Amino acid sequence: MALLETDRRSPPIPLPEMGCGTWAWGNRLLWGYDPAMDGELGQVFDHCLSHGVTLFDSGDSYGTGRLNGRSETLLGQFAQGYTGPNRDRLCLATKLAAYPWRLTRGAVVRAGAASAERLGRPIDLVQMHWSTANYAPWQEGPFLDGLMDLYAQGQVKAVGLSNFGPQRLKLAHQRFQARGIPIATLQVQYSLLSTYPVTELGLKELCDQLGIRLIAYSPLALGLLTGKYSTQGDLPPGLRGVLFRQLLPRIQPLLDTLGAIAASRDKTPAQVALNWCLCKGTIPIPGAKTLAQAEQNTGALGWWLGAGEVEELDRVALGDGSRSARKGQMVQNIFQSR
Repeated sequence: MALLETDRRSPPIPLPEMGCGTWAWGNRLLWGYDPAMDGELGQVFDHCLSHGVTLFDSGDSYGTGRLNGRSETLLGQFAQGYTGPNRDRLCLATKLAAYPWRLTRGAVVRAGAASAERLGRPIDLVQMHWSTANYAPWQEGPFLDGLMDLYAQGQVKAVGLSNFGPQRLKLAHQRFQARGIPIATLQVQYSLLSTYPVTELGLKELCDQLGIRLIAYSPLALGLLTGKYSTQGDLPPGLRGVLFRQLLPRIQPLLDTLGAIAASRDKTPAQVALNWCLCKGTIPIPGAKTLAQAEQNTGALGWWLGAGEVEELDRVALGDGSRSARKGQMVQNIFQSR
């Protein structure tokens, strides 16, 4: 069996310049989801796919309370009903949560089967949602084995990881190499307000060496980089509002720079922030709850910031790299490993 797995190869999945994140699709606590939104979410799906945004990223933990799994279910419904351009290039990705009760490779395979059932089709890209290195490193090996089992059994087209730092990524890569199975993608929190995993840990260079595509989640920093919010205006309710109230005064120089570049290019700050991610060689996966947001996101494609503009954004975002300069950065995902 091991020999067959080692010899097995499948074509790499086609990945676009930009994807669409679906964290908000079913999340009432942070994003105020309501089933009445489903019609417009379908329009978001249609717009993105027809405009070349062919990667849709979900997770089996997405959806609060009884709505758990809602994101996957909606994606499956929208995919089944879609008949427009790029249908043959659609890539449905999901992340399997490293819940404390998923301790065996068999549990991971069963979780993958449950996600595929909600999607109504095989998973194109299955990912480990987070590394367990920070609290239960022994759980990681069997979980990765389960992901590889899904691939070896032909239940998924590709395997990826999420929230892995370079040390854990190297270990995972060795484990995958032993079975001749590639790691297609790694996604980490990355934006002008969250540069730590890429800039300080050197993940982009390592991914390039290993042939892994780097996906940037939360590329608009939960909406902070859209230019929609200010200390004088209305803030979103709940936890986002609390965070925004703390960060907005610290990041005003960056927002001013984004606004100036956006105005000079007849773009929005959000489009500039997304294009910066593209210029860094990552695949940003901004979320969208409305058609207007989806249209804004796709407006980040088809053009490129100049080298001087990227350098200016880097300078304002990163400062001198000191601890005080990092106070304006987003809170990192607690599961991000080294």
